[in-house]
Amino acid sequence: MTAAPAAQNPGVPEMTDQTTRIAEERAIERLLFDYAYFLDMNQPEKMIALFVEDCEVSYAPNFGASGIAAYAKTLDGIGSFFRATSHHVSNIVIDWVGDAEAQVRAVVLAIHRYTRERPDGVLYGQYHDVVVKQGGRWKFKTRILKTTMTTDYHVKAANPIGRGE
Repeated sequence: MTAAPAAQNPGVPEMTDQTTRIAEERAIERLLFDYAYFLDMNQPEKMIALFVEDCEVSYAPNFGASGIAAYAKTLDGIGSFFRATSHHVSNIVIDWVGDAEAQVRAVVLAIHRYTRERPDGVLYGQYHDVVVKQGGRWKFKTRILKTTMTTDYHVKAANPIGRGE
């Protein structure tokens, strides 16, 4: 049984071949990994460059940003709040909307060492993203962190994962 051409499969991009599709998926995965790396290395200016101008970000209710300028303010001071962080991203699923847009879901384990004296905070959750290709590069348009559970984590409110919480 042969697979139907991409045009007949809704949600599958009409890319020239499977190699191109795989290369685009790897580029999207790299976007997620770069975000985690830049966060762990306290490089907020490089994180900001991963987002489109009219981005929407939500880490928790009342903790996020609309637009790149507001997002930059959200990141202001993260280096003075954390001594170190370690973000581990896995289980990445990419659902194509078109050749230049995809919905992405990934699991995140984030460990936070604070600058003040307190236990390390751990977050277990999921990223729910919309990514778009602009100027030949994949960028975040929407990034929503949904929290499964936490241990000694500094943010008490959370976006639920939608499991009937």
